[in-house]
Amino acid sequence: MRTTLKKGIGRGAAVNGNGHAVLPPGALTPVTLYRQPPPPRRGVAARVGRFFLWAGAVFAVVVVGIVGGFYLWAHERLALLRPTSAEGQLTQARLDPPKSAATALVLGYDHRAGDGTAPSRSDTMMLIRADPVTNTISMLSFPRDLQVPLYCPGKGGGPAVAEGTGRINSAYAYCGLGGALETVRHLTNVPINYLIPINFLGFIGVVNKLGGVWLDVDRRYYNKNVGTSETDFANIDLQPGYQHLTGKQALDFVRFRHTDSDLYRLARQQLFVGAARQQVAKSLGLSTVLGIVNTVSQNHYLEIERGGRSVNLSDVKKYASFAYNLPHGHVFQVKIHNIVGENELATDQSNIDEAVQQFLNPDVDEASVQTATALGRKLPARKRTIPPRNVTLTVLNGNGVAGSASNASYLLGQKGYATVTPPSGQPANAPNWNYFHSKVYFDPARKKDGPVAAAQVARLLGGADVEPLPANIRPLANNALLTVIVGSTFHGELAPVVIPSTPTRQPAKVRRDPAATRSTLFKLRKRLPFTVEYPTLLESASNLDNGYGETPVRIYPLGGKPTLRMTFRTGFNEYWGIQESNWADAPVLDDKSLTQRVGGRQFDLYYTGSHLHMVVLRDNGATYWVVNTLLDSLSNETMLAIARGLRPLPR
Repeated sequence: MRTTLKKGIGRGAAVNGNGHAVLPPGALTPVTLYRQPPPPRRGVAARVGRFFLWAGAVFAVVVVGIVGGFYLWAHERLALLRPTSAEGQLTQARLDPPKSAATALVLGYDHRAGDGTAPSRSDTMMLIRADPVTNTISMLSFPRDLQVPLYCPGKGGGPAVAEGTGRINSAYAYCGLGGALETVRHLTNVPINYLIPINFLGFIGVVNKLGGVWLDVDRRYYNKNVGTSETDFANIDLQPGYQHLTGKQALDFVRFRHTDSDLYRLARQQLFVGAARQQVAKSLGLSTVLGIVNTVSQNHYLEIERGGRSVNLSDVKKYASFAYNLPHGHVFQVKIHNIVGENELATDQSNIDEAVQQFLNPDVDEASVQTATALGRKLPARKRTIPPRNVTLTVLNGNGVAGSASNASYLLGQKGYATVTPPSGQPANAPNWNYFHSKVYFDPARKKDGPVAAAQVARLLGGADVEPLPANIRPLANNALLTVIVGSTFHGELAPVVIPSTPTRQPAKVRRDPAATRSTLFKLRKRLPFTVEYPTLLESASNLDNGYGETPVRIYPLGGKPTLRMTFRTGFNEYWGIQESNWADAPVLDDKSLTQRVGGRQFDLYYTGSHLHMVVLRDNGATYWVVNTLLDSLSNETMLAIARGLRPLPR
């Protein structure tokens, strides 16, 4: 018998889906109606939370889109900075991949008016080295008229070819980027990791995107080109004093050399680089970086060649962060000394070698030593060194040149290092001959002495790479503290390392002459919102710069506040100055080397290498700056004497 009870129809169906009894059972239907009670009404807190949840989700999507878009855009822009020409790609192949420290060759170039189709010439050639181990930036400039051996790239990427002797800037004109690179590399024997050619329009664009630069102008610069032989050079119109320069004004300043010489132009260029770094530290933000990348990439003003691979966002972030966080006083401007000549300059190679060693090995303790000497105080303790007799080292051949390892081992032994050979009579050879740059490996188990000793030996080899001993080299080390692999950069001689020496104190070259400025400043003092100080001591051969109708004492706005500038000229037609201002946070004041308290007053000292470039007295709620000449020709003792001789005028 058939039944419907299993389906819940008939006697077993008490109620249907609508909650009503069905007796007798109703007809079957595929549609059933239900009535549910309304959901409970959300409170205010729940509705607000829901709004912010959705808003947060939308915001997250937007942020991710922006970040992703910026990432892709930045990669695209950086790609535009990479070399696209055959010359640029061949030159990049000649660069050394950067290690811990990195060196860049910056090349400024342009076609001059009237040159027509003549090859462009390099006006600026500067090596810049960033070393995160010592937290230093070093700069070494080359006068464009310096006579040096010239080298051009070999055909098809072959070895460089000697092309005789000529002005260093002609290497770029004759052989392009590769010629400039090979000439500087052979001249200095410094591995170069980046090549940065930039034309003058790019220079202007980058400076403007930085918001300009604050820079100290040593004297009056003026020329209006009216077509005569006396005025046939670029227009320029700058007053002396610390001031804000646009890109065009900065370019006029760094290129000028028509009433002095190329040595002064080099000093102006290095002064600008220091000022630009200060501006980066003050204003470098996301918008600034975007503006700079966009400017140079859109207009093809600049390329960046990097050894080993192309430049990426990690490189930009790393070096921007390094420049931003650099300790005070850790920028070093190195000069080549004993340069002679006028239109064509020359110097002995030993002077270049000495400058290179100072460039590679900046002494961060030098400012303290120089200051103590100038003030007649006890010298501070120097940085730690390891006596060579306490250092064992094994030397291996990594360049394939017969006798390289034994020669280097002998020379290091002559310096007092204890040399050992690989164990069990193994040959003193590295695993391969592909070491271009020499290596100095230290035993990582001896962290106290290893890095210090390795850095000392690396300087002797001309700036070799310092790294922990890798596992594949350890069997050849024979338990030595150091293992040296001589690469292709080793040419059979140790570098003439500059040993930190104790400077000799000299008498300050000053004369007492308070009347030179006191009456003039007394008349101007009411125009300034701070106490004016006058110098009682002047450099012995200096006077106020009254030549050519100049105004040697002037008041002008600085950082929105009135400031005072005095300009003095030495007997050698160099210029130094005294700046007085109550702008306490001017960018240049951030980069002091050290602070000293002398005679109850506080002085901030600003060094470039061993030379005291600026002394700043902080007193009366204001700052009083004594600024050296472009070539830092006033001695440290003279600079300190002038600053200590400042005296306040009554209000």
